[in-house]
Amino acid sequence: MTGTSMPPPGWRPIGGATLLAGVIGWPVAHSRSPLLHNFWLARHGIDGAYVPLPVRPGDFAAAARGLGAAGFRGANVTIPHKEAAFAIADDLHRSARRSGSVNTLVFGVDGRIAARSTDGDGFVASLQGKGVDVDRGPVLLLGAGGGARAIAASLLDRGIAVSIANRTRARAESLAEALGSEGGRIAVIDWERWADSLADHALLVNTTSLGMHGGPDGPFMPDLSAAAPDLVVSDIVYVPRRTPLLCAAAARGLTAVEGAGMLLHQARLSFHAWFGVDPVVDAEIEALLDADLAR
Repeated sequence: MTGTSMPPPGWRPIGGATLLAGVIGWPVAHSRSPLLHNFWLARHGIDGAYVPLPVRPGDFAAAARGLGAAGFRGANVTIPHKEAAFAIADDLHRSARRSGSVNTLVFGVDGRIAARSTDGDGFVASLQGKGVDVDRGPVLLLGAGGGARAIAASLLDRGIAVSIANRTRARAESLAEALGSEGGRIAVIDWERWADSLADHALLVNTTSLGMHGGPDGPFMPDLSAAAPDLVVSDIVYVPRRTPLLCAAAARGLTAVEGAGMLLHQARLSFHAWFGVDPVVDAEIEALLDADLAR
């Protein structure tokens, strides 16, 4: 910037008082988190910046503690560092202990690192934001990975019964044992029979990569013919926005909730933990995300 020229629209200086946060991953260039958090920082007039932080496997602990020492408020954590984040935490939030994973770190001025998982609570908030009564349960989860564990933990904490169906039954049983040992009401259903059990559930959630654009799986053609008319169907996959499961739900007139809501609400909870402001998930930020996903 020279002479009397004006800064470009949206330009904000970064100075000594700027509040910093970011997302740690390897790779991390694909993350939509900087888009969402920097939008909210600008909307709320917060002198802050959120940046991608590519950190190689094996370097996570040093990088995370270095960020805290450098004055960062916190960081999101994505693949492949979630287990490492759990290991270095000084204080584990209920959500992290129950889910066994971490996606949000908060750096204290005393050098301590607090850790939580906003995925499960973000999922619940995304349904509530669409007017879904989450508490009426029971819930059928497809998949037994990290997403399923975080969602199941949040649902069980609300007293909601959960069933799990996974293509490898042993993984579903392992997850049920881990969560059930903490007093949760949880059952396992054979993968080949999940569609037959739909009438016994109020909510169906796909936490697998089935239906993901460019994902590792073949075509997904879910059979929802056994569903009750009031079944709510959700998918944590958000590319495409209307997955095969959600299209099948819409074809039967069922309530369908897209996965982008979980992405937005888990980010909202992280933002609040760092900056003390609870941002609104509204049509404006949904449109911003849609435009980015469509690129």
